[in-house]
Amino acid sequence: MRIRGLRKVYGGFAAVDGIDLDIHHGETFALLGPNGAGKSTTVEILEGYRSRTAGEVDVLGVDPAHGGRDWKSRLGIVLQSGGETGLLTVREVLRHFAGLYPNPRPVDEVIAAVGLEAKANTRVAKLSGGQQRRVDVALGIVGRPELLFLDEPTTGFDPEARQQFWELIRSLKAEGTTILLTTHYLDEAAQLADRAGVIAAGRLLDVGGIDEIGGEAARVPLVRWTDAAGEPHEERTDEPGLLVASVVAELGREPDGLEIVRPTLEDVYLDLVRSVTAIDGTTVGADDIAGAVGSQEAVA
Repeated sequence: MRIRGLRKVYGGFAAVDGIDLDIHHGETFALLGPNGAGKSTTVEILEGYRSRTAGEVDVLGVDPAHGGRDWKSRLGIVLQSGGETGLLTVREVLRHFAGLYPNPRPVDEVIAAVGLEAKANTRVAKLSGGQQRRVDVALGIVGRPELLFLDEPTTGFDPEARQQFWELIRSLKAEGTTILLTTHYLDEAAQLADRAGVIAAGRLLDVGGIDEIGGEAARVPLVRWTDAAGEPHEERTDEPGLLVASVVAELGREPDGLEIVRPTLEDVYLDLVRSVTAIDGTTVGADDIAGAVGSQEAVA
């Protein structure tokens, strides 16, 4: 997947503002950002559901704006909310959708993969919210896609279901499926993604491996302690052990409130997003405006 200079403008508002990005075959890529950052707009352009104002986009060798039925059959899409009919059973819905693809997965295999064997003959409307979300995921993978879009896929999943879903995604990756994941769960991105990109105010702030986002400086450990006078201190250092040793030597004892904090992906992500907010003000509106206007656009 190749994106160059991608822009989407509504009036004078740039929902997506000049994104350049490559997503490699077979990798799992996480697109991270707050609500209104431009994630959904970007993904919908890649899926062929939304037109773009400017830029070049290549998805599986095709411009999504002109992708036909054959191209669409190579995609799997899990939206934030599904639209399948609740009158059919889980197996009936999956059999119907499987018939739309040239080389679908066996329906019972898909049902097992999403943990719905016990609910296979239950109407979708009778399922819990989390179980209905599993149906959404099942519909996204039944066509054996080369490229799978996952938009907040584990919303409503309990911890056990999330772990099962993660194993499913790992198995799809092992088969060579390229996966584009959007999620607000930073631990999910850290578990599943090879690389990630952080987007805010319609701009891509950083792209890299999960352990590289934000650069080396953003991952320097932070040491916190309280001195003999009760004053709090904190210092970033690449050698936290030596710093703690020097503080202990100075005090003659272990300091109160001693902490060594190693920044997580969530810490780095929040610092990146806050840096844009501090410059531009509140980063809101991109996806909300796009959603309002998008219903009037042609859907591929």
